Amino acid sequence: MIASLTGVIRAASRDMLVVDVNGVGYAVNVIPSVATSHDIGDSIDLLTTLIVREDSMALFGFLAAQELSVFESLLTVSGVGPKSALGVLSNLSPADIFAAVSDEDDAVFRRVSGIGPKTAKLIIVQLGGRLTAVVEDSAEGRVRTAATSTLDQVILALVGLGWAERVAREAVESVGASSDASVPELLKLTLASLAQGQRP
Repeated sequence: MIASLTGVIRAASRDMLVVDVNGVGYAVNVIPSVATSHDIGDSIDLLTTLIVREDSMALFGFLAAQELSVFESLLTVSGVGPKSALGVLSNLSPADIFAAVSDEDDAVFRRVSGIGPKTAKLIIVQLGGRLTAVVEDSAEGRVRTAATSTLDQVILALVGLGWAERVAREAVESVGASSDASVPELLKLTLASLAQGQRP
């Protein structure tokens, strides 16, 4: 498994970069905003996932852990392949995606090329329960379930999306201090706040 790449961009197109790592060029599928914001000769650090099929292997790269987490979650939805998942992230930020899932707004996904009405509904249904899913507590090597309080549920959801627990807690407490929002509403508000200034 190739989990990350750090190297120099040798070639670029709208949705692919060739990253030279110690003389070896890796073709990496990326969202257009990544390709257009970097020039040939730039150094780049990507988090990657390797998708292996019977007849091909394809590498997909992301600048942020949150984007990679969302990409891998989308791949678990029936009918969503790597290209479609990348298409969703090309049009929607992670905050937009999880706000849409929380609001059960499948119209957001129908506007993405290649995502039909049925697949859009499946994204809502199959990803909805994962916002407060069980999160692995790596520090203690055990699994903990979502806490009962609204704040703790949102914190656990953010940790599951790749945010550091300290960052998630500070953001949730800051936004939630003056809000009596529900879990989906508070999650949406906190993701919007985090998206303005921090990465996981």
